[in-house]
Amino acid sequence: MNGDVEINFALLATFVVYLIMMILVGMLAYRVTKNLSDYILGGRRLGAGTAALSAGASDMSGWLLLGLPGAVFAAGMNQIWIAVGLTIGAYLNWQFIAERLRRYTQAASDSITIPAYFENRFRDDSNMLRVVAALVILTFFTFYTSAGLVAAGTLFEGTFGIDYTLALAVGAAVILVYTLLGGFLAVSWTDFIQGILMFVALILVPIITIMNLGGWSEATNQVGELDPGALDALHDMTLFGIISLMAWGLGYFGQPHILARFMAIRSPRDVPMARFIGISWMVLALFGAIFTGFVGMAYFGGPDGLDNPETVFIVLIQSLFNPWVAGCLLAAVLAAIMSTIDSQLLVSSSALSEDFYKRFLRPEAGDQEMVWIGRATVLGIGVIATVLAMNPDAAVLDLVAYAWAGFGAAFGPVVILSVFWRGMTRNGALAGMITGAITVLLWDQLSTWTEVGLFDMYEILPGFILGTIAIVVFSRIGGGPTPEMETEFDKVASDTEHHR
Repeated sequence: MNGDVEINFALLATFVVYLIMMILVGMLAYRVTKNLSDYILGGRRLGAGTAALSAGASDMSGWLLLGLPGAVFAAGMNQIWIAVGLTIGAYLNWQFIAERLRRYTQAASDSITIPAYFENRFRDDSNMLRVVAALVILTFFTFYTSAGLVAAGTLFEGTFGIDYTLALAVGAAVILVYTLLGGFLAVSWTDFIQGILMFVALILVPIITIMNLGGWSEATNQVGELDPGALDALHDMTLFGIISLMAWGLGYFGQPHILARFMAIRSPRDVPMARFIGISWMVLALFGAIFTGFVGMAYFGGPDGLDNPETVFIVLIQSLFNPWVAGCLLAAVLAAIMSTIDSQLLVSSSALSEDFYKRFLRPEAGDQEMVWIGRATVLGIGVIATVLAMNPDAAVLDLVAYAWAGFGAAFGPVVILSVFWRGMTRNGALAGMITGAITVLLWDQLSTWTEVGLFDMYEILPGFILGTIAIVVFSRIGGGPTPEMETEFDKVASDTEHHR
């Protein structure tokens, strides 16, 4: 057996074993999924560790191992401001939103989806909040899921040299199988395993690369010789640019797949431990991704050393590790991709099944019917996302950035104020959601149509600000919150403070 065949066999064997493991987890979760609450939210029984790592894994996606290392590899350390903003945003989300949202979604008629929570929290009999929220989810998850599938296709194509379209189909098929079978529990359990894999790979790859280069000093010297500016986090940066990159952190407050972990955690008392585990995992993983891109510059002789900067993590693994070890580490890239796509498919499925099908088509539908409708919609959405991902030239980070901004601006202000402001109303929530979403859509277009520097700002920031203003203004127009809403708010606030 020649060297190339042996390498491909080792990589393929480890990938196949990994994929089979994920499907087996899906089959196990299938056995304990009895009703729609189990399928959509795991029956609210996630432990702290599972909630933390599944939130982190579903959050970070392929951009952590492809997009972020690629950005640092291409531009240098001035890209770290994304990581700084994300870390701050994630911490604030766990610290201030997680426990309150867990309590409030249960108090508000045991809401199992974000659209249902908005409707129940604000006593919206018109269904407008639920419908608009579901439309936002379906619109922006189209881009987000496509980003993940592009990353999956890139991974398979770069690893095995197989056709991108075939690679895309294989990756999508496996994700669909275990998500279809086990729903939220399968997604969370696989995300827990995938989070550990991602963590090990992101710590190991930069360390081995640094050792191969002759140590940290030698690595930084080589990068400095290639491009002195790559060593400086402030190189070519303005205050405007830094704020724009750090604004990524605002996105955490509105990501449905992350908020779902808060809603599903076993008890509000588990939140502090989950926060510690989740933030520790995140900080170390982000450091690993940044240093992978940085030392990759030294190893490959600068950005021109690779055709696609976003493959730096993949190529480093293939260059430095035994094929069997490389297969395990590359499975971490697949894990990062799968852990986000499965969560997105499930949230999108819940938007169609719970928020459209049951609400408007079959209000009398029973639990078993709804579980199967959920599975059918996962399949349908997965097929559509796969078709949309057929363009292999789409940049993973760009697609993720657009979807992240959409959710952050549309849902972030609504979620924050819904758990902290007693005077918020249904009109305010609806206005904030629509304003945030439209701002992101228009801002992105204005940045291409005009040369005004303001529109180069990451669209999440203006969307978040304008959405917040809209909530405050429209909540003060018309009638205020009902006595029932105020009583429920006071009870949730009291329970949260009492148990701290």
